[in-house]
Amino acid sequence: MHLAHLRLRDFRNYPRLDADFAPGFHLLLGDNAQGKTNILEAVYLMATLRSFRGVGGAQMIRHGQKGYFVGGTVVGGTIPSISLASPKGGEGRGEEAEISQIQNPSPPPSPGYGATSQPSPRAGGERETKILASHGEREVKIYWSARERKLALDGQPVKRLGDYLGVLRAVVFCTEDVQLVKGAARARRRFLDLLLAQTQPGYLPLLQRYLRAVRARNALLKHSRPGGTDEATLDSFSRELVELGNHLIRMRTELAPKFSPLARLAYRRISNDAEELRIEYQPSVKKDFAVELAQSRNRERTYRSTLVGPHRDDLQMLLNEKSVAQFGSEGQKRTLAIALKMAQAEYLAGIHGSAPVLLIDDVMGELDVKRRSGFLPLLEQARKTSGQVFMTATEENWPAELGRDLQRWEVKAGALQKK
Repeated sequence: MHLAHLRLRDFRNYPRLDADFAPGFHLLLGDNAQGKTNILEAVYLMATLRSFRGVGGAQMIRHGQKGYFVGGTVVGGTIPSISLASPKGGEGRGEEAEISQIQNPSPPPSPGYGATSQPSPRAGGERETKILASHGEREVKIYWSARERKLALDGQPVKRLGDYLGVLRAVVFCTEDVQLVKGAARARRRFLDLLLAQTQPGYLPLLQRYLRAVRARNALLKHSRPGGTDEATLDSFSRELVELGNHLIRMRTELAPKFSPLARLAYRRISNDAEELRIEYQPSVKKDFAVELAQSRNRERTYRSTLVGPHRDDLQMLLNEKSVAQFGSEGQKRTLAIALKMAQAEYLAGIHGSAPVLLIDDVMGELDVKRRSGFLPLLEQARKTSGQVFMTATEENWPAELGRDLQRWEVKAGALQKK
């Protein structure tokens, strides 16, 4: 899988950009604030429909303009082509509500990030048939403005996010990754959700249905009159929450032992076996979701919020059995964040049989020589499998370990030119 062509219009500091990229290594060179990271952001936006900088669509529009366009051509990989849906026991009722206009403007929707407006399978269940296309070309077009948001694939409006995610798989390495380690649990849940959405076709619609149920239940708790909560309606939402939540917990539980060894090995490589990493999935539900939800009812009335469920899960990360968030040094936290992303890339490659596009935003410059050497096997794997890597750097600090087998680009004032 690789991005063969990138087209930008009024995106960040790029009034206009058309660039062709072959598989392999692409080194984006330039001074700070010239637009290197903006290119990585655009590629990641195509892959996940959100910015890795944690900003909304308005912040990505070039100053003075009304909207931005990001598009391009993706080649290779195994990606969803067609999704046919029909309700059980009948025909003609399997219509899919369109998302040609992306509903959540800040930020654009993606798994676990507020993607709440999209339709989900009916309560009775739908039969879905996915036809997969391999090694083809797909044309992606994204337009965002305050009034209009469009997402198109091969000239057709995308109707469900589950049919889009996977067209381009990308893993980004950036300074914001450290929030995976020292930030709030929400960042780690998002990490899990994205990884599962990229590898389990049914995960995203399941997550969306669960989050809608949580919001509806919270709204009922917030607007209930003192002593007058509609218990029957609340019980109905509770049953739906338990049913959907148990599926999410099961899928996250099954992922943890598969992902954790990859993260542990990645950390060993980068840290030169300095510490032993252990990652554990910590579900909010300890034993029985229905029982624990019922037991929390009195506290819910006080806080007017759903206090138990997968929306409160976390990942515990320990180095030598001590919490990294509490006791780790800044260097250990940055190293662990990189290890998590390395494990994500390796897990995606193992599941799909092709490496994701790697987006490396000046991370190598933060590592000393020893830790950098542990990062290089991932890049070597991408080289051997004809993968694609975009790396930003200044002329002074680009990683010479990569040798000369790369394509160099100069980025200056919102313009990209091959060197």
